[in-house]
Amino acid sequence: MYEGLPWLYIGGGLAALGVSYVIGDSRAVGLLVGLGGLAALLGGVVVLLRRRDYRHLRSQYHQPDLTQRQDQD
Repeated sequence: MYEGLPWLYIGGGLAALGVSYVIGDSRAVGLLVGLGGLAALLGGVVVLLRRRDYRHLRSQYHQPDLTQRQDQD
């Protein structure tokens, strides 16, 4: 579920931007849907890039799981 979440945000954001374009003649609704779509798209991209950067740093330091605490072994 967590792996697909950024793609869900990106897909939902693109869909909302498409809907905003289609209903563009009603200004307030189209603007709100478009802004929501843009926010979802941007949020999905940010989560995707931060997750990739986290994995890169984790592999760079040769630590397969930085979230595991030492007292939970």
